[in-house]
Amino acid sequence: MPAPLQEFAATTGYRLGWRLVRRLPERTAYRIFDRIAEAMVRRNGRSIQRLRDNYAIVRPELDAAALEDLVRAGTRSYLRYWCEAFRLPDLDRDTLARATRLVGVEPVRAALAEGRSVICFLGHLGNWDMAGAWCTTYLGPVVTVAERLDPEAVFKEFLAFREDRLGMRIIPLTGAGDVFGQLREATAEPVVIPLLADRDLTRGGIEVDFAGDRSRVAIGPAALAHDSGSDLYPVSIRYERAADGPGGWRSVITFHDQVPRPADVSREAAIRQMTAACAAAIGAAVREHTEDWHMMQRVFVRHLDERRLAAEQGV
Repeated sequence: MPAPLQEFAATTGYRLGWRLVRRLPERTAYRIFDRIAEAMVRRNGRSIQRLRDNYAIVRPELDAAALEDLVRAGTRSYLRYWCEAFRLPDLDRDTLARATRLVGVEPVRAALAEGRSVICFLGHLGNWDMAGAWCTTYLGPVVTVAERLDPEAVFKEFLAFREDRLGMRIIPLTGAGDVFGQLREATAEPVVIPLLADRDLTRGGIEVDFAGDRSRVAIGPAALAHDSGSDLYPVSIRYERAADGPGGWRSVITFHDQVPRPADVSREAAIRQMTAACAAAIGAAVREHTEDWHMMQRVFVRHLDERRLAAEQGV
């Protein structure tokens, strides 16, 4: 299929899905996405194979049958995220409150009340869009970064969804100038800045201990907190059963212990230490709630091809 037709098909399919899923009865919508998850596991494409490989590293104690059960649960969790993402614009405040449970949020409220921004080191866990919607509604303004999607029209739809419907300010990762500088400027006012950081294969990423193995993660959250004087928190998100939540589930958003800025060390050393502390907290959450870690890409160092890694880093 020619590229323009592929782009048209992708954009049209996304828009149709957006409208149709929102109109379906709740139980029906979630049941359909569960069936899609089952089909994905049976097909066993590259994304499922990579999910399985990542889960096998995180949970080495599992036998083959238990690992397959975990992969099925993880794929259902991933599709649950997409079902929620499509339906999220229609959630009112009360439903949003029932759809979430917060752990450790009081120090974050205090920091914002005192005029400090809060930087969140997130992993690809649970539904970060739901967490962002809760923050903009019940906590404070949210500024974040989004990787551009292909085709561009789909990216613009996602951008409009997050900015117009969820109330976030989104800075594109590419094509928008100095991203770090814009984030630094945003911290002049007390805002929440959640950043996905559990994977970074570029030359800017660093190697750390993560979920029992070695991985490359982003230093951005730690660098931003260090340079701006903002508070830094690892934040994990998972699902739990809840009778009154959407589809019978709700998101548990956990603000782990604040990561302090080390004293008497260089900027580089401080950022490395802060990043490693965040990775340790998120890695522990991944081991505890592996099924909600939607990592369908290479992330562990043992899986990285040296030539491909060099290309990612522009070497």
